[in-house]
Amino acid sequence: MKTSFLATLSVVASAALVHAFPGPSFDQLRVFGHAEPEQRLIQYSDDSPAKWMKQDDIDALMRAGIKYMDITDHQDLKPLDNMAAQSSVIPTKANYQEEVSPFIGNLTTVTMEANLKTFTDFHTRHYKTKWGKESAEWLHKQIDELAQKTEHVTVKKFAHSWEQFSIIARFEGSDESLENEVVIVGAHQDSVNMWLPYVGRSPGADDDGSGTVTILESFRSLVENGFKPQRPVEFHWYSAEEAGLLGSQDIAKEYQSNGRQVIAMLQNDMTGYIGSNGEVIGVVTDHVDPKLTSFLQTLVDTYADIPYVETECGYACSDHASWRKAGFPSAFTIESEFAESNHYIHTSADTWDKLSFDHMKEFSKVAVSFAVELSHKQ
Repeated sequence: MKTSFLATLSVVASAALVHAFPGPSFDQLRVFGHAEPEQRLIQYSDDSPAKWMKQDDIDALMRAGIKYMDITDHQDLKPLDNMAAQSSVIPTKANYQEEVSPFIGNLTTVTMEANLKTFTDFHTRHYKTKWGKESAEWLHKQIDELAQKTEHVTVKKFAHSWEQFSIIARFEGSDESLENEVVIVGAHQDSVNMWLPYVGRSPGADDDGSGTVTILESFRSLVENGFKPQRPVEFHWYSAEEAGLLGSQDIAKEYQSNGRQVIAMLQNDMTGYIGSNGEVIGVVTDHVDPKLTSFLQTLVDTYADIPYVETECGYACSDHASWRKAGFPSAFTIESEFAESNHYIHTSADTWDKLSFDHMKEFSKVAVSFAVELSHKQ
């Protein structure tokens, strides 16, 4: 996730800089520098042109709570003319409660808690550090060991130009006519300390360790209970979300270039913190596919034990934005209304003891139902 509400207020109060973007002087916001001379092409709005920026200035964007997409390597990523048909297959009601029910019944917080405690033990999961790669290797091992239990699930490392790889786990579909289609459930595995990005302690329990173990638990239940979809279903754990959605952009571009038809994509970013208004599932309504988001709300009503609340998170606030930019239907669930979300993110205080595993389980239910319902040809 790309912002920290109280961190933003802290920067504003201490520096007296931010009134309205692009008000902040990036030089004034600069706190820590490093030796990267490279400039990156950064976009922080649908309506504003991208700007070439140094890494210090990009880091300052994060500290100021300004969400962005690093489009340096994918300046040509945009919807193709033949992509309009994807949303036409999205249903309007839940049709497979009997099939979904056993998978939801098998979900447990025990594995989520054990996995998150280990995942947050890495000093940081910054995508350019040794810890980022080591944490990805650990996560890959957990996913691969589950996949070994069945023949129709494969797991692969998706390599990038940096150390930390993304992970893709794929359930093959039974209907050969749908082989080129795919349903995606995603989260991001990296973390960041906004003050010391490369060396600072960043457990990233909520952002996005919570989403990582939420969909890992959904994946576990589907594997162990014999899920066999009609159309392929994939679970993605992205690298470098905190650096401008770099990992998910790489994958979205490859899928688009290969002519893959992404029927629907659901992002799970921050699923463990309960805001002051109580337990809800935040359903993001801006920068998403309206039809898929409406169906997502139906899934919450049908399968979760808590209600949803509509919320907005702004431009490029998580990896669903990469798939939207490529022209594919995407949606996003978050732990609460955006203003009520965890204010400890991007710091050393984003720890697992502040989170609710029962809350995460509600998101696991929705992720399972998303995978099963949309795996059918209808």
